[in-house]
Amino acid sequence: MRILFTTVGLSGHFFPLVPLAWACRCLGHEVMVATTENAVPEVLRTGLPAYAFGPPGGMADLAASDEGIGPSPAAQRAAHGKAFARIAHRNLAGMRNLARDWSPDLVVSERAELAGPIVALAEDIPRVELHWGVAPLSEYHDAARSELSDHPLWTGLGQADLSLSPWPPSLRPAGSIIHQSIQHVSYNGDARLPGWLFTESERPRICVTLGTVLPHLGSRDVTGFVLPLLEELTVLDAEIVVAVDDRIAAGWPELPPAVRYAGRLPLAQTLATCAATIHHGGQGTTLTALAAACPQVVLPQLDDQFDNADAVVKAGAGIRLLPEETNPAAVVRACWEVLGDDTYTAAATVMADEIAAQPGPTEIAMLLGWLV
Repeated sequence: MRILFTTVGLSGHFFPLVPLAWACRCLGHEVMVATTENAVPEVLRTGLPAYAFGPPGGMADLAASDEGIGPSPAAQRAAHGKAFARIAHRNLAGMRNLARDWSPDLVVSERAELAGPIVALAEDIPRVELHWGVAPLSEYHDAARSELSDHPLWTGLGQADLSLSPWPPSLRPAGSIIHQSIQHVSYNGDARLPGWLFTESERPRICVTLGTVLPHLGSRDVTGFVLPLLEELTVLDAEIVVAVDDRIAAGWPELPPAVRYAGRLPLAQTLATCAATIHHGGQGTTLTALAAACPQVVLPQLDDQFDNADAVVKAGAGIRLLPEETNPAAVVRACWEVLGDDTYTAAATVMADEIAAQPGPTEIAMLLGWLV
């Protein structure tokens, strides 16, 4: 069977597809990943075949859409939905050519990538959607209708033949409880394991990370927030590690002695050694922390992150601070709480067990054959 995976050119969107794509390949299926030109090198580093079905797109489109929309989460989701729809508009011709030339039996897309689903529907190819994030994100489909309805290939989106969710069923909203569960298996990209991860820390270890998108959005002064936060965290007598793009860390001034490391890190292995993590509420970070039974302080900024943060609170596995509540002192107080109350770790452990009980990528890869 030929299976085409499609993703926008953002690593946080592509990474959740990697374990399933490799599971399909290990079962003997022919696999290809279609994405924008800028993301092809990242796909190739996973060992998967890659095809550029459109020009560069992703971070620049999001950054442009992010300007001047204000703090409203709904407005942000609508603007980002339009950005993804415009990316799809540029990619539709390339996707249609690939579908006709390569003739996939199945198309598997992450939920922000729209060219794959549109062409799959037009060409009568079964399709699967990986439903990252807890949020419904109806704004994405609304934007697709408004931006793409005049395109000759547009016949709507409708429901995928199968929707996959890596979220524990107990945390999903009612509308997505029927989604097929798939176990979250963290893919870290090309992040090396530092030797100190294998030694036990003498102090509680706290990981600070704001993902792969926020540090590159010019409308959000991530560096201006993180550096004062690191100074404030020194009062906790903890070992601080900062998972951030190496290029960003290289431009920072000398950090406090409590900061053991700042740069690219494999989150799955890092969070397994941490007493707490401070992060933005992205899909990958949130689920990786839950799977590692690591208590969380979540600082959501956009799109699905608010719903992901609410899910962590619902699970009892952490604390959420909204943008208007977020400052270094408030984050430190939240860290004090999760470090000093064992109920957060206990709740996170329950979620880790629920994630581990979900069908793994190989089981789902075997299920996909029934769709064709």
